[in-house]
Amino acid sequence: IIQRRKARAGLAFQNQVQHLFEEAQIPHEPQPNIDGRPDFIFPSSDAYRKVSYPKDKLIALALKTTCKDRWRQVLEEAKRLPTKHLLTLQPGISVNQLKEMKAANVILVVPKPLQKDYNVKDSGASILTLEEFAKKARFGN
Repeated sequence: IIQRRKARAGLAFQNQVQHLFEEAQIPHEPQPNIDGRPDFIFPSSDAYRKVSYPKDKLIALALKTTCKDRWRQVLEEAKRLPTKHLLTLQPGISVNQLKEMKAANVILVVPKPLQKDYNVKDSGASILTLEEFAKKARFGN
């Protein structure tokens, strides 16, 4: 029962985020059939597959309501991209885990109200608000 609830929560989270991207008219593709199936690719899987398309204009975004050790799964997704983005609703992550994420080139996307619980200064982690990420995804950089 718990697993089903978690799966439904994850699906609801994905649907809400997709709705935000659609409302903001940000080109994206949910659950693309590419390396490891990230939750979203920006602008599209066609652009991702095109070798001539600049890597710095592509963004992979994974969603995790909570990270725990599952954040490492994003490292296996969109292998063409050295940097991954991870949107989470977790209200705080340990400094050690933030350092590990930074070392693995994972940029966190965390809603602004939750960022107060993150120790960015001690970890050196990169954390974007959802609004900052949306700007980055819209303009592909």
